[in-house]
Amino acid sequence: MTGSLKRMKRNIFLIGFGLLVSSYCLAAEKITLRIGVQATGTVVWELSAMQADPAFKNSDFQLDIHPVATAEAGKIALQSGAVDMIVSDWIWVSKLRHTGADFTFYPYSTASGGLVVPEKSAIQSIKDLPRKRLGIAGGELDKNWLFLQALAAKENIKLNDSVEKVFGAPPLVNEQLKQGRVDAVLTYWHFAVGLESEGYRQIIDGKAILQGLGIQEQMPMIGYVFKESWANDHKQAVSAFFKASKQARDGLCASDTVWQTVIPLLNADKVTTQTKLRQRYCEGTVIQWGEPEQQAAGRIYSLLRTLSSNQLTGDTENLSLGTFWSLK
Repeated sequence: MTGSLKRMKRNIFLIGFGLLVSSYCLAAEKITLRIGVQATGTVVWELSAMQADPAFKNSDFQLDIHPVATAEAGKIALQSGAVDMIVSDWIWVSKLRHTGADFTFYPYSTASGGLVVPEKSAIQSIKDLPRKRLGIAGGELDKNWLFLQALAAKENIKLNDSVEKVFGAPPLVNEQLKQGRVDAVLTYWHFAVGLESEGYRQIIDGKAILQGLGIQEQMPMIGYVFKESWANDHKQAVSAFFKASKQARDGLCASDTVWQTVIPLLNADKVTTQTKLRQRYCEGTVIQWGEPEQQAAGRIYSLLRTLSSNQLTGDTENLSLGTFWSLK
């Protein structure tokens, strides 16, 4: 009986110890955030800097990075459930929420596109664009193109009717400019930087275009997009990720040592290009995100709704409730 009692006590101890270890492992298990990213996007820089930070191993989450070929491929991956998060724009989020989806948005950057011309071009302002050939990154519904038309309209210029338009992917329209097949390009900010580093001149950027349209707030047009229900179920991990994202960006902007670690990801050999990319990237830091910016988003939404004849926004008159996610 004594031996049986000892064995029983030992078994009870082992079972209890096993339960304790299992509980500890479950508590220590990290949430995996599956993020879809384009290889040419700046998100890759941030995620790389984040993972290189010694503090990353103690975070509440781990990353599973999924390369996506295009922005549209990222949207498909998110909607199919292949990833938890992508970087996209809040106009798309609002349109989806109107259809019943629960996607939501958290700001990533205020960086925007730019209008670029050759250094010796006679084009000095938007007023000089009529009767010129304009390369446009994206399509007819590209937001920068819609905003530029609206700004030109304030000068009584019908830009859509007065320029010869060439639509295409950013590398394509850049090449068209270099070969002299277009007189100017309206392109995404990091492709504008590539041109500037080769001696081309930026006429106006996206922020200045919005300011000309009465939007004075530094408005982030792109950000992380994810399901609201998923984020609410993993709020601690998601909040920790956004905090780590900000710390990574701050590190890239403040520390030359941190910046050096992402230079291989820039696809830019020239130091002048690398320097300009860093400058513009850091200028896109979201300094403030609150009621003024979200009210500005409402005004931008109304503007885009009119400019695109509802094609970009959908039929809903106002931004859908819940478009912007709150950390609270």
